[in-house]
Amino acid sequence: MNLRDLSYLVALADHRHFGKAADTCFVSQPALSMQIKKLERYLGVKLLERTNKYVLLTDIGMALVEKSRKILNQIEELRDIANVAKDPYSGELTIGIIPTVAPYLLPYIMPILSSTFPKLTIYLVEEQTASIVEKLKAGALDATILALPIMGEGFITSSLFKEEFMLAVPNHHSFTKRKTIRQTDLANKQLLLLEEGHCLRDQALAVCQHINANESKRFRATSLETLRHMVASGVGMTLIPKLACRANDGITYLAFNQPRPLRVIGMLWRTASAKEKLLNEVAAMIRKKMETKTNKAP
Repeated sequence: MNLRDLSYLVALADHRHFGKAADTCFVSQPALSMQIKKLERYLGVKLLERTNKYVLLTDIGMALVEKSRKILNQIEELRDIANVAKDPYSGELTIGIIPTVAPYLLPYIMPILSSTFPKLTIYLVEEQTASIVEKLKAGALDATILALPIMGEGFITSSLFKEEFMLAVPNHHSFTKRKTIRQTDLANKQLLLLEEGHCLRDQALAVCQHINANESKRFRATSLETLRHMVASGVGMTLIPKLACRANDGITYLAFNQPRPLRVIGMLWRTASAKEKLLNEVAAMIRKKMETKTNKAP
């Protein structure tokens, strides 16, 4: 048994398909299948249930996959420690970021990160919260940028900035005559929201429950940009994070009176990360950059 066999097993668990797992591991499908069979003979247990269409892990197979992930992560951490010892500001950094933050935050922070760390290659993964947290746990990501709080152990959390929600209404809406809006003005009103899986949906629902507003049942958006287009076309109103607000897009964005609904955007990484010094500095740079940005009018 070797590390290669463990990586093959993990790839099968991730893809549940021999061909896709083989492509991920850059080997032929027969070679991967043969190594998995050898691993089963070595351990004396059946790890997989094989069919023509899919791969199903046995109970012992699933248990060994979790152990294998930990072992492979520890090996990767050993490599990271060695690389960091050589130069903590070089190498690769993989960051996961949620879709309701990525397109609006990255244009502000990537130029300064690239110029400050010229020897660092930054890779970005844009996925929903549950997915990037799982990838962070599995060691596939070095850090994540998402909305806080996040439940779970083994993470270091660093708050980056607070972002208030704006009420987005079509330009012809009666609310456009106001400079600000009160939360009570939305009582019994219907708001367009994102579909299930987006943390922004949960945050917007919490605001709706607090102010006695309702979710529109006619439509659920897959992205903030879809929500924006729906509001601009006069279909309804919604809550938009301030960073995502744009000028001259057919929408009027209204700030709330105090207390203003908001969300906290933060950075998350594993407590055992060898890149902690670098990640602390990256978080500090983002925090400093966003201090003034989030206080400006949209």
